[in-house]
Amino acid sequence: MILKTLNGQQFKSLVSNGAKNLRLNYEEVDKLNVFPVPDGDTGTNMCRTIENGVNALDDITDEALSSITKPLSSGMLLGARGNSGVILSQIFRGICKGLQNKNEVTVSELASAYKLGVKQAYGAVVTPVEGTILTVFREATEYACKKITEESTINDFYRYHLEQASKTLAKTIDLLPVLKEAGVIDSGGAGYVYIAEGMVKYLDGEEIAVELAKSGASQEVNNAPINIDFDAFGQDDILQYGYCTEFILRLQSSKVDIDSFDVQTVIDILNGDDIKGDSIVATSYDSILKVHVHTMDPGLVLSKMRKFGEFLTVKIENMSLQHNETMGEEELNEKRKVEHKKYAIVAVAQGAGIKQQFEEFGVDYVIGGGQTMNPSTEDFIKAFKMLDAENIIVFPNNKNIVMAAKQAAKLYKGAHIEVVMSTSIPQCFSALTMLDYSSDDLVIILGNFNEAIRHVTSGEITTSIRNTKVNGVLIRKGDNIGILDGKLVVANRNKINCFVALLRKVKNIKDKEVLTIIFGKNVTEDEQNKLMNTIYLKFPHLEVGSINGGQDVYDYLFAVE
Repeated sequence: MILKTLNGQQFKSLVSNGAKNLRLNYEEVDKLNVFPVPDGDTGTNMCRTIENGVNALDDITDEALSSITKPLSSGMLLGARGNSGVILSQIFRGICKGLQNKNEVTVSELASAYKLGVKQAYGAVVTPVEGTILTVFREATEYACKKITEESTINDFYRYHLEQASKTLAKTIDLLPVLKEAGVIDSGGAGYVYIAEGMVKYLDGEEIAVELAKSGASQEVNNAPINIDFDAFGQDDILQYGYCTEFILRLQSSKVDIDSFDVQTVIDILNGDDIKGDSIVATSYDSILKVHVHTMDPGLVLSKMRKFGEFLTVKIENMSLQHNETMGEEELNEKRKVEHKKYAIVAVAQGAGIKQQFEEFGVDYVIGGGQTMNPSTEDFIKAFKMLDAENIIVFPNNKNIVMAAKQAAKLYKGAHIEVVMSTSIPQCFSALTMLDYSSDDLVIILGNFNEAIRHVTSGEITTSIRNTKVNGVLIRKGDNIGILDGKLVVANRNKINCFVALLRKVKNIKDKEVLTIIFGKNVTEDEQNKLMNTIYLKFPHLEVGSINGGQDVYDYLFAVE
């Protein structure tokens, strides 16, 4: 089809086809990881982000662009995961700003909207780095804007855009030294090119036949089967924890006045004596109502909610099945009494042992996530709403989660939010040892946390999944690799030797006093003992403590102070 103008339904189809093309190729994007570690998640994060936006458009049939822009932008903002996902959501937020309040646009108006996308995305990043998705999108937009004329079509704009995006992506390997050394192109840029390619395919008459993951659906992006421990709830067990019930409902004008609808009405029903809901989170925008509630009777919840509209998605999980695996998170968030606090802490963690330790250290809400499991902006907002606090301090504990946390902090208006720049679990542990509210001064409290983070050195050990070279270190597939404060510095076939070599890389290690080791879920007791004995022999001056963290991917995490 040849389009001289672009309306809402056409733009919806363009973005949807772009999302579907990314879904087909997200695993290839995940593999474009500088570090040869099985935690590449850029493709997954971008896929979830754009799908959350597309899902918000499901029932919109109005042809005006103005009916599409707000739900698409809001859906992507709330669903944004990882740095790449946040940047992608900001790209489309800028584009949607340029398209809002319009029924349709010409190619020159579309070009102007894409320029706003560039401005919005660059403005969302504190220190923009060239050679990333930012560069790919910017150069593609600049090229397309220069090439179009008054006679150009919408098709021309997108073909020019894709042409330059592909060229810029190919040269990202030369723009960033770390990409050059690892021999990979930028993963975020690659994800965007797949989206742009899908949009052009739609204009060429190729609608991609693949199902997108639905918002709130209990499925991973790779459609892996749900892993349930059925023995966690036997035939003679008594339901103790109830059901985690989540749904998205489309308000129906035949049932409720949508313009005057107040979400507090839903909250009051869920708090009522017959439902007695707990952990209630209810939000609405336009005609969409999203609800999370813990209840002993999910059927009653669904029955009462149907008087407002019809369900788009529903998820019900027996929390007894989740209890053992997520003990730290669930027990913390279930046992915590919602009481007003001046200060509260939210932290991201993966691994039951780490979550339990965070609880003991004073964390008020644990968001499950970390490497390969980046929480979304909406996950943070949900956590904030669970707390009745004036000030909420957030520990992202992963550099790829910081942007989502900051985006959530900007969107949430119910409390003052501060995001601590913790990029590892060991940094968070060190900071939490300095938790002290006695000063009743947020500046002092944050200062103590930041001071602790500055004085701790974080280490991580995992296994390489390919041959490569990073920071001058030659790495073979299967090597144990050591990462110090985010920099890969050692590789060794022997895991304990790798740990020792990494520890020796710590600046002024002879002057350090305390070493805390966090063991992953695959480390055996025998391996733990061998490592501890080796450290006692080679670093006798260190006071050594350990935690069975239960984390994936990284067999050992450590903090040295």
